Amino acid sequence: MRQSATKHHLLSEIRAAVAEITTEKDAKNVLMTDELRHSVLNTLIGFSDRIPHPASGMVNSGSKTLLRWQILAFVAGLDLTIAKWFESHLDALSILHEVDDVKAQGLWAVWAAEGHSDPIRFDNGKIFGNKAWCSGANLVDFGLLTYRDAAGKSQLVMVNMAQSGIAIDNSPWQAVGMQATDTATIQFDGVAARLVGTANAYLDRVGFWYGAAGVAACWFGAATSLADYLITAYQKKPHDYKAMYLGQLATALSTNQQYFYYVANLIDTKPDSNHELSIRQLRANTEQVARQVLDTVGQALGAAPFCTQAHFARLSADLSVFIRQSHGAFDWQNIGELTAKLQKELSSKQDQERLWQL
Repeated sequence: MRQSATKHHLLSEIRAAVAEITTEKDAKNVLMTDELRHSVLNTLIGFSDRIPHPASGMVNSGSKTLLRWQILAFVAGLDLTIAKWFESHLDALSILHEVDDVKAQGLWAVWAAEGHSDPIRFDNGKIFGNKAWCSGANLVDFGLLTYRDAAGKSQLVMVNMAQSGIAIDNSPWQAVGMQATDTATIQFDGVAARLVGTANAYLDRVGFWYGAAGVAACWFGAATSLADYLITAYQKKPHDYKAMYLGQLATALSTNQQYFYYVANLIDTKPDSNHELSIRQLRANTEQVARQVLDTVGQALGAAPFCTQAHFARLSADLSVFIRQSHGAFDWQNIGELTAKLQKELSSKQDQERLWQL
């Protein structure tokens, strides 16, 4: 059954609060500056403790996980830089809730990219080494960092960023899309830090994949905001080809939307499972739809919105980079392997159930 798209009162409150800051109800009219981004972000942080963690269950108004994703999608449709910061902040709070029960204050970020030649090391309550791809490096109050211990297991540490011994280098970040995210390589030299959770708890917890779905909600929110430009253009000046392109996007976005509803309900009704296969499929489908939106809106409207609409130009450039947070062929490989495993499990049952039978 179709999940109701009725917006929760909390989302309405957030919309109103953001509109008051930007003085615009329509994201297309917002002239986004760094100062305005920070004001919006600070306002959003004020709602943090009211935004449900994934797998918080169902209420009369529907899935709490869906509400979380609706909020992220709204923010992403406004500005993907803010969405990147806020999604990471909410993810950090949910990780702490799940593995450590820390009472968090301020702005947080999760920095989990690995592969630096001088990786993070933890020794007697202090960290040394480098962490790359840290968005919001100069903004956040606390960071959650991954590192590999002597046994090769993934571990989390929590670090207060208001310390000496921290050097932030933004120079490697040469992106055009997502340029404003304050992404940097951070060097830590004997900086006090605290272990969070047990070894491998970050990767093994069921919520790991719930957080991955939250990123997809940001992709979806940005894609729908871009698609709105085509709706508006068609309404102002109907044309058969515009209608055809709009029909393609309406079908793709509606199908993707339905899958968000389905996965949100799955998470909230079966919170003991990580739902990795369903979430990997959701992310893969959302990436495909986002790429389709970028291409199709461009075909339908030509160069004009890329060159004359600041919000459209910024969002399309940012989304092209943000969706690369997927893992391409690696994701499809994992979906294939998990699908084959699931079919094997179904085939072992007495009724010989097939994966895709209606």
